[in-house]
Amino acid sequence: MSNFFSMKFIGIDLGWQSGKSGLCCLEYSDKKLKILDLDCILKIEDILNWIDNLTPLSSPALIAVDAPTIIPNQTGTRLPDKLSHKYFGRYHAGCYPANLNRPFARRTIKFGISLEAKEFVHAPTINPQKIGRFQIEVFPHPAIVNLFQLEKILKYKKGRLADRKSELLRLHQYIINILPTLEPPLVISHNFLDTDNINSMTTLKTTEDKLDSLICAYIGAYWWYWGQTKNLVLGNHATGYIVVPNRLD
Repeated sequence: MSNFFSMKFIGIDLGWQSGKSGLCCLEYSDKKLKILDLDCILKIEDILNWIDNLTPLSSPALIAVDAPTIIPNQTGTRLPDKLSHKYFGRYHAGCYPANLNRPFARRTIKFGISLEAKEFVHAPTINPQKIGRFQIEVFPHPAIVNLFQLEKILKYKKGRLADRKSELLRLHQYIINILPTLEPPLVISHNFLDTDNINSMTTLKTTEDKLDSLICAYIGAYWWYWGQTKNLVLGNHATGYIVVPNRLD
């Protein structure tokens, strides 16, 4: 690859029913990743416009979405959801079950179809470092456990503000300390995100969504860079699938 080559990785912590979605765009060039944008956006239409602005049609990019964009089952639980509990239940990192009767199903499936219309093809298998436009489903919790070699998830989703803030700041520190040491490395400054303003559930949620989207984007980059050599794929295109980086230890 020439020094002028670049590939973008978009992470989307999608609001499954309502509320803002966390959005991150990383760019890979000169053998390293850097943050181009980190945002929260409410409307799906505005999210799709944000994607268009960063990744015009035919430009290479991979979008990693934290939401079930493929749901074949009318009831019950998808295969990837079952497998997440099988492999990551002991870390408390199993995911929420999805089926077509869930209130979020239409929204999340439609989002994946909207990405397909922009030529982002599903990539439950991939040739590492192949140029193209891809989309995958990801789930931050097991990725965080594996990338940062934790024994349990970081519990920043539920509980009192002070406890959630403490766990979220741990995630922020892991990102700063560890992602620059991995391959591909993320070049990141200590002040890439303002964490001093977390003084309410609203500001906590905004920070949480942004950090989750950054993790999603990094999972996408890790998948593209390494493929199945260093990643686990729970499920397949027919059943729905979730890509998780392998544990590093």
